[in-house]
Amino acid sequence: MPIIGETKTDYRILVSRGYCRPNADLYSFDLKEPIPAFPVPLRPDDPEPIVDLQQLLNQIYERARFDLAIDYSQSVKPALAPENAISRISHKFCYLSRRNLYLE
Repeated sequence: MPIIGETKTDYRILVSRGYCRPNADLYSFDLKEPIPAFPVPLRPDDPEPIVDLQQLLNQIYERARFDLAIDYSQSVKPALAPENAISRISHKFCYLSRRNLYLE
């Protein structure tokens, strides 16, 4: 499906309602940006719940203690574009600063 006004971003979420096709909503974002919240289409008369995927992923990351389980000194596979690559200490700092914690 062609997208009018398409932007060049790393990731996209396309929400297509069956009763509105071919029209759809495009939510685009880059790796360094938070994932935008988006509606999940149901039946035409039903209210659309909003999915905050970024919040869900953050909660899973914290509950699973991935900050302790992932070795951020290893390179990512597949490799990130140079502008998206960050060091292990930068990642830890970003993780802590989003939660108002301090680097130990």
